[in-house]
Amino acid sequence: MEFYDTHCHFDFPPFQGDEQGSITLAAEAGVTKIIVPAIAAEYFQRVTSLADNYPPLYAALGLHPIVIQQHQLSDIELLDHHLRNRTRKLVAIGEIGLDLYMNTPQFDKQQQFLDAQLKLAKHHDLPVILHSRRSHDVLAAHLKRHRLPRTGVVHGFAGSLQQAERFIALGYQIGVGGTITYPRASKTRAVIAQLPLSALLLETDAPDMPLNGWQGQPNRPERVAGVFQTLCELRPESPEEIAIAIKNNTETLFTFGP
Repeated sequence: MEFYDTHCHFDFPPFQGDEQGSITLAAEAGVTKIIVPAIAAEYFQRVTSLADNYPPLYAALGLHPIVIQQHQLSDIELLDHHLRNRTRKLVAIGEIGLDLYMNTPQFDKQQQFLDAQLKLAKHHDLPVILHSRRSHDVLAAHLKRHRLPRTGVVHGFAGSLQQAERFIALGYQIGVGGTITYPRASKTRAVIAQLPLSALLLETDAPDMPLNGWQGQPNRPERVAGVFQTLCELRPESPEEIAIAIKNNTETLFTFGP
């Protein structure tokens, strides 16, 4: 099986300083491509450099809502500069989105930055990698208003079936990660089991979102194979059919180039 990890923060520990070793471990598990989303302007250059220096790595640049307090309007201009001068290894804008889980979410500022980055995605014809916690309905409204030609993926999805179907109706993919490996996550497991296979992507969110059995340890890109194994247990299709479909879904959304 060949897997793509569509969401891995490879620019942070434990990967930082052990890039080649981590890539080798991922390759041994069948992971051949890893998308690395930036979370703030200060990380744009290091994410871009990782993608340029390691063939399996691809970059996404964006301003994450979880650190909304540190974003400046000049960061949008810097993001635009990087997008205008991008190489083929920059495949998306992300991680961007909305988050109402924080104590001081500065939600108006979050929405301002989300809208600005969605406009850049439309202008540069790039897909988006979306973060959403307790904000699915508001996020969907923003996506409906902007109508991106390349759409994107709602990563780490843990909402309702109706919310997932709304994103899919807007043309977006659903990121499937380690949450489905927990038997207690019955709602999310049931939703992922019912969605169209054509709407699913695999991800780890490493080093976050550890799989069941790995609690307390940093998540890693090779564990996307464990997400896939659980997905096969939840779905009616054969593992081969699931693997081919998800690979095609990923390649359709992200242009990896030659």
